[in-house]
Amino acid sequence: AALLLLAAVVAAVGLAVALGLLHRPPVNRLCAASNNRTGFLCDDRVTCIPASQVCDRTANCRNGEDEQEKFCGDLPSSLPAYLVFHCSNPAYWVYADQRCNGMNDCGDCSDEMGSLAACPPCGSAWWSCSPVFYEYCACVPRTLCRDGVQHCVSWSDEYLC
Repeated sequence: AALLLLAAVVAAVGLAVALGLLHRPPVNRLCAASNNRTGFLCDDRVTCIPASQVCDRTANCRNGEDEQEKFCGDLPSSLPAYLVFHCSNPAYWVYADQRCNGMNDCGDCSDEMGSLAACPPCGSAWWSCSPVFYEYCACVPRTLCRDGVQHCVSWSDEYLC
């Protein structure tokens, strides 16, 4: 009888261990996507998609985990915090990979300028100036230099760039 009791205890412990192993801690999905931008790590632990591809109604991960209800159910609060950048206007947010991308994604340039964004100065692919159009904040793409169209208030994109 003692041997039977011991076998039952061992079986119960084995089952508890097995069930415990099935319950894994949450996966850290933070990764660096292309251009060192904030990304989302897929279940395969190899594929890293840009933050802005999570909850875009297109499955970018093989198993579709980037479109799961647990992430996309109540945007932006259902997303992991590292995927979200809150604009200076509390009513607006953008994906973290849209911060410091040169584009005015928040509408008030808070994702490109100021202490919240903490962006580095314009990179080599950009020309630093005060842009004419709202889509840019402090830099314009060098591809727009000397194209016959004023993009900087000072016209420096046409004469100096």
